[in-house]
Amino acid sequence: MDEEPLSEWAERRDARVGRLRAVPIVPGDGPRGAHLNPEDPRAVERWNGHVWEPYAFAADLAEAKRILYPEASVLPSPAPGPVRQPLAPGKGRHRKP
Repeated sequence: MDEEPLSEWAERRDARVGRLRAVPIVPGDGPRGAHLNPEDPRAVERWNGHVWEPYAFAADLAEAKRILYPEASVLPSPAPGPVRQPLAPGKGRHRKP
C-alpha cells in the first residue's frame, strides 16, 4: 500500500485552516442544504484545523454570502468599448447574399 508522507498530509490540512462556512440555525436533526429556507438565520463558522468554531452570525442567506464572499460584493466597472449590434449585416456563412 502506498502511503502519503506526513508532511504532504499536514500541508493539505493547513491549507483549509481559516475556511468559512454558513450553517442554518435550525431545530431538530441539524443543518440542511443552504438553499433551503434562505430567510432563516445562519451561523458562520471558521475551521481552525481541528473543529468548526463560531465566527459570526447572519440574519439570512444573503448576508451570510456577503460574509463568506466579500470580493463578490464589489462589482468591477465595465470597460468602455464599442457597442456591439448583434443583428447588423455581416459576412457569415449563414447570411444570405
